[in-house]
Amino acid sequence: MIFTTKAEYGVRLLVDLGKAESGDPVALKAIAEHEGLPLAYLERIVALLRKAGIVESTRGARGGYLLSRDPSEIRMDTVIQALDGPIAPMSCFIDDSTPAELNKVVCSHPALDENGNPCGTKLLWTRVHGGVVRALQQTTLADLIAFEQGGVGALAARRPTGDELPVVTA
Repeated sequence: MIFTTKAEYGVRLLVDLGKAESGDPVALKAIAEHEGLPLAYLERIVALLRKAGIVESTRGARGGYLLSRDPSEIRMDTVIQALDGPIAPMSCFIDDSTPAELNKVVCSHPALDENGNPCGTKLLWTRVHGGVVRALQQTTLADLIAFEQGGVGALAARRPTGDELPVVTA
């Protein structure tokens, strides 16, 4: 499963906003310069994040963007869906018979083929989908900020024992 640059840049933007210590709005231009990302593209990305209620904007000379809630309350599945749409390992998993914003992730193959056999790959792609979604649901913006600021040790300290996410090394 490959996520788009919208998702990558959007997460980087959110990490920068989450690290802002003052709680004051951060200018998008400052994030673009810090991250080395195109400002025009970030403007489109932040509009999607704003529409999803993940960031807020303020106007004026000291305007900019800030998170709409605490980083520990912003899960990565919500972010990725706001930026990329449904999370699906294969195109056959997206029900595109509905408007794009309402697309559901379902396998579009019939439950049984013409011989009465189930789709041979459905089990695999269902498991892949479940694993990716579960990992995104278990990862918050606060986790990403802690990892960037303190590496694996800081992240491990935030996780309860028995967590099923794999350990990542820097």
